[in-house]
Amino acid sequence: MANSPRSKPPAPPPPPPPEFEISRQSRIFAAQLSKKVIDLDELRMLAAQGIPDGAGVRSTVWKLLLGYLPNDRSLWEQELANKRSQYAAFKDEFLSNPVEIARRVESGDHPNENAERGENGFLHRSEVTQEEHPLSLGKTSAWNQFFEYSEIMEQIDRDVKRTHPDMHFFCGDSSFAMSNQESLKNVLIIFAKLNAGIRYVQGMNEILAPLYFVFRSDPDDKNAVWNKFAEADSFFCFVELLSGFRDNFCQKLDNSAVGIRGTLSKLMQLLAKYDGELQHHLEITTEVNPQFYAFRWITLLLTQEFNFADTIHIWDTLLSDPDGPQETLLRICCAMLILVRKRLLAGDFTSNLKLLQNYPPTNISHLLYVANKLH
Repeated sequence: MANSPRSKPPAPPPPPPPEFEISRQSRIFAAQLSKKVIDLDELRMLAAQGIPDGAGVRSTVWKLLLGYLPNDRSLWEQELANKRSQYAAFKDEFLSNPVEIARRVESGDHPNENAERGENGFLHRSEVTQEEHPLSLGKTSAWNQFFEYSEIMEQIDRDVKRTHPDMHFFCGDSSFAMSNQESLKNVLIIFAKLNAGIRYVQGMNEILAPLYFVFRSDPDDKNAVWNKFAEADSFFCFVELLSGFRDNFCQKLDNSAVGIRGTLSKLMQLLAKYDGELQHHLEITTEVNPQFYAFRWITLLLTQEFNFADTIHIWDTLLSDPDGPQETLLRICCAMLILVRKRLLAGDFTSNLKLLQNYPPTNISHLLYVANKLH
């Protein structure tokens, strides 16, 4: 009887299918987001483990993690209205076309409605103010500002057109793609004009893209109205996200402890702490300077190292750090090096540089698990 089939222990139940797990996650997040006052600490813990793709959860969670939405739901409507109104004012102020301004002046749409006009209805030459003149060098002159930022605007236009060329959302001749490109350009131009110390640095379009994609693609019917304001929402979240990395984009601080070189040095210190052999081989034996590969990893928040879907999942973890994404980013970069340590230790300068500048496909969940162990 000992060998009777009845004496065998019952087989363990099969694991739930992935869609069941995602559904369970969605219910957990929905319960958290439905609270009158959301527990941000608990939300961060949930987000660090991954946010489900469906039900419009990620769009709301990212806005909460970036501080764009307050944790008190009763304040959302008014806060969003205020921010979106402010962004509309920014567009009016910073995206105005001086040609259009001149046309308004000539057609009589002028602040001084009582100004005397010539027989044809136009203002006399003497009534065109200094600030409205195309050759004006005044700081508040729309023409002067237009010429000052024209080169930056051209750079932004070129970069936006190159953003994720493999995705119809961003690239192509469709009105949808072109509308999305226009929104990205608007955000970057306004940011540049509001941040004179940094303006625009090539690659900022790659950091903006995931934010705008998530907000514009929100599938939740309840958030359908939010889609119309994806540009405004992306702007404020982009500003908040970049505030934690601002020094990495300031050329004057490149060689300081808080600049990009200081950040790269922290990465190597972290690697030395957990894998001194690998750190020595990279920096001393093969002389692979972290600036050759990690500069892009850090400044572009890993948007160029993985496919877009994997980048989104990495950002779930990055944005969930209560101290800001910088430290989590360094741990993920360190984990990336550790995961390919065997190939790196066996490689020379050329092979290692090629490997790290073209990071191989990897299991993102495992990468984040290893990064978390470095905490």
